[in-house]
Amino acid sequence: MAMKILITGGAGFIGSHVADAYLAAGHDVVIADNLLSGSADHLPGDACLQRVDIAAPEFDLLVERERPDVVNHHAAQVSVTVSARDPGLDARINCVGFLNVLQSCVRHGVGRFVMISSGGAVYGDVHQRPTPETVTPQPLSPYAIHKLTGEHYLEFYRREYGLSSITLRYGNVYGPRQDPHGEAGVVAIFVGKLLRGEQPTIFAYPDQPAGMSRDYVYVEDVVRANLRAVEGDAEGAFNIAGGAPVRTGELFHAVQAACGTTLTAATGPARPGDLRDSWLDVSRAERVLGWRPEVSLADGLARTVTYFRGAA
Repeated sequence: MAMKILITGGAGFIGSHVADAYLAAGHDVVIADNLLSGSADHLPGDACLQRVDIAAPEFDLLVERERPDVVNHHAAQVSVTVSARDPGLDARINCVGFLNVLQSCVRHGVGRFVMISSGGAVYGDVHQRPTPETVTPQPLSPYAIHKLTGEHYLEFYRREYGLSSITLRYGNVYGPRQDPHGEAGVVAIFVGKLLRGEQPTIFAYPDQPAGMSRDYVYVEDVVRANLRAVEGDAEGAFNIAGGAPVRTGELFHAVQAACGTTLTAATGPARPGDLRDSWLDVSRAERVLGWRPEVSLADGLARTVTYFRGAA
């Protein structure tokens, strides 16, 4: 059944891919984005773009006018490093802005809410790996704290107002359209630097010289999870990730091979808020949503490099 879906942050890296998929599935898509990090160039011509900040009063007017059936909430401050440097900025977007979106949803009768959280951050350095959704999160950065706070608010809105909702806890998402010049998104940063002939940096703790482990998932796989999120009525949190740990040094060598270069990487100290290890259990998503990652790291990196070569 076709629905009207409002995507916050829909001009960004992941949100724009989700917009493509929703449109291809026959849904009516409205994009709410302030374009501070997103780009209108990412959007297909038949998407309706409204330039608005989620924390601004104008956002409520947009929801009142459009009356979407579903809100898919991708708008966020996504850098752990930035959140550690400026917790207030992170809170304004990821807490205050998020609450503004939720209030508009209940005020104007939105039927379902898809929240994007971070499995790569909210759990913290827990001992159980791969980490299932049943583990008690131990967030170690303002970004992770605020994302988890958002999940708690969402549960309140579900109980208090009956807002049907699902939370997708992403691993480390990579792929075409990711910002190669930002502070988040190591794959895009590595690819961008290597294609420009510059030396990337591998950040590592002294006792982990090969770098921190992360769970990488290709954006196309993430998009399929967002389709499943609006096709059913599943509730609660779901890990959406590749399901395997990859150390930063291993990732660099894989990117190096995909780029066909012999350039080496420098090393640097771990940054504030950096987790040592993150590896997610995706069995609940497979069991309940019928979702599992399908794109291998090698194939995903090859597609990503091809995109960035064409965009250069």
